[in-house]
Amino acid sequence: MPEKISEHQYHIVPVGTQVVLQREIRSQASLYPMGTVGVISKAPTDTTHTYLVRFPDSAEEALYRKDFTILQHFKAGELSLSGEISFDLEEFLLYKCIVGSKAFGLSVDSSDDDIRGIYLPPAEAHWSLYGVPEQFEDQAKDQCYWELQKFLVLALKANPNILECLFTPLVLKSTELMDELLSMRQIFLSKLIYQTYNGYALSQFKKIEQDFRNHGEVRWEHAMHLIRLLLSGIHTLREGTLVVQMDEYRDWLLSIRHGEIPWAEVNYQRQQLHEEFNQVFLATPLPDRPDYERANLFLLKARRSKVQ
Repeated sequence: MPEKISEHQYHIVPVGTQVVLQREIRSQASLYPMGTVGVISKAPTDTTHTYLVRFPDSAEEALYRKDFTILQHFKAGELSLSGEISFDLEEFLLYKCIVGSKAFGLSVDSSDDDIRGIYLPPAEAHWSLYGVPEQFEDQAKDQCYWELQKFLVLALKANPNILECLFTPLVLKSTELMDELLSMRQIFLSKLIYQTYNGYALSQFKKIEQDFRNHGEVRWEHAMHLIRLLLSGIHTLREGTLVVQMDEYRDWLLSIRHGEIPWAEVNYQRQQLHEEFNQVFLATPLPDRPDYERANLFLLKARRSKVQ
């Protein structure tokens, strides 16, 4: 039987979130009764380890996820998602795929399967007071699943990670409904790609600069993905379609990943690619905006298919 998925299993509560104790906590210096409010000061990398929670007296305690609830959910009472939404995720999956280095054709021996997917819960869940979670995430296993509407909205915004899900060659599961969406995936490609891919590339560049300042070395995987993003964006704007596999540039990109090309040269190539990106943007055959209407009609059809 597939595992039952709950919101708490797949969400890492971010730093800065206000939480409420679900039980009394005693330390050598303090006693915090059930109901005490604190703030997440440090979050774990997965759901099996502890959080650091800071209390009003500035003391911090290591707590497991079961020891607290999110203040927003606590105030919502019975309307909170916590403990209320639980369904067989696998049953409602429309799509499951592999993205990341393996999809790009740039994997190394240590590369994991970066699994992504789309789910469409039953209509009753949408109609209920509780609603449905927009996303399930398991950072430890590098898996992420989006509710269909959330996925479509991100795709319409030309989110690079989402677009790669639609164009990856490594598909693990696709329903008839999802096959229809894949057949019209071009509707999500627009000039917005210029802004989003540029934004992601600049974000990678900032990470590289920060690592170099802090540690005196370049994170070569970040450098490779910086160049890959620019290459992918340029190709998409020039050809009007997105290609995930980097076969043409594989040797070059892996040389960057392995640190075989000096950073000064990689940085020069980055600058040249940015200039090329600017030029192809001026002549791209892609429309100014994606086809919102077709995406909306598909969502309505999908919603109706879940009405019993």
